[in-house]
Amino acid sequence: MSTTDLRHADLSAAWMAWAACRTEDPELFFPVGTLRPAEEQTRRAAEVCRGCPVRVECLDYALATRQRHGVWAGTTGEERDRLYRRAR
Repeated sequence: MSTTDLRHADLSAAWMAWAACRTEDPELFFPVGTLRPAEEQTRRAAEVCRGCPVRVECLDYALATRQRHGVWAGTTGEERDRLYRRAR
């Protein structure tokens, strides 16, 4: 995603109505800590994302709005930071 794309991403979030996570407990996508329980929670959240029909839109939104916490489109905050830096 280019810097231009980040500035012009669709921030309407209409795609969220189709997200696989919409019926899941939101806390699943916001693990606390870095130990094994949080890693397992991150893995489970990413599994939900794996088959999501709007994964691309979710990642675009997370990058455009600089979501630093939680699992978005199967990515962690650290992974999104790396993607954002590459796009810039």
